[in-house]
Amino acid sequence: MKSIVILLLICFSASLTIAQKPANNKKKQQTVTVTEINQKVKITTDVGDIVVLLYDKTPLHRDNFIKLVTDSFYNGTLFHRVIQDFMIQGGDPDSKNAQPGTVLGEGGPGYTIKSEFDATLFHKRGALCAARMGDNVNPNKESSGSQFYIVQGKKFSPSEITNIEMRVNQSKRAEIVNSIIANPPKELKEKVDSARTLGTNESYSNLVKDIEPYIEKELVKKGVFAFTDEQKKVYTTAGGSPHLDGSYTVFGEVIEGMDVVDKISQIKTDQNSRPLNDIKMTICLIK
Repeated sequence: MKSIVILLLICFSASLTIAQKPANNKKKQQTVTVTEINQKVKITTDVGDIVVLLYDKTPLHRDNFIKLVTDSFYNGTLFHRVIQDFMIQGGDPDSKNAQPGTVLGEGGPGYTIKSEFDATLFHKRGALCAARMGDNVNPNKESSGSQFYIVQGKKFSPSEITNIEMRVNQSKRAEIVNSIIANPPKELKEKVDSARTLGTNESYSNLVKDIEPYIEKELVKKGVFAFTDEQKKVYTTAGGSPHLDGSYTVFGEVIEGMDVVDKISQIKTDQNSRPLNDIKMTICLIK
């Protein structure tokens, strides 16, 4: 069964999935020493150029991206998945010379990258981010070794931002409940076993009431999810994809060429969100 690189859209209960071959555990990320700071790269396409600044706060992703660019890894690959008002996706080596209609998104260099989450780096319009396999096979949220996406996004109203916060916290709560039921403390084991035996909605509702103190304790440990004032301002004025914050590593941002990102996002695609006309890229470092 294919593993899945997932970009989870919590809003509207919709999700975007991007497939990727499982990483080869025998092949590890190559280490490269980088002395440059504020490194910029240029993504050249037939539609125009996009200039991206790589963040020094995410050195693993920065160094890996620089290594791949230096090795010409991305040259000739496609923006193989495009969703308007959301993002444009690339970085699959299998997309080179891929036949029309071929479903792409499974390729990579054979390794993953440890996540580098930073509260100050978020999915604003123009953010450069790493795709990854889903939580079911990737609980540590490690990034794809090469696949990336650039956020086009859209503007959100204050009420939509509040709803996203509520949904994220509800999801965290549900995860805690499932975790406690799967591995209950000794004092709750009898009640969990009883609820499982009865198997009724009422029995599980009563069980949740019994484990409420444990839920609250875990919530305190994990912290309540909330956007910062800066994030709220950006998402309601410039736009972005706030649903992905804290789940995917953001490691750069577009500083020139967002109009090119917008043009690519408007290109007609097939049922798998692959552009009908290939958008090839060449990436180089800007000295």
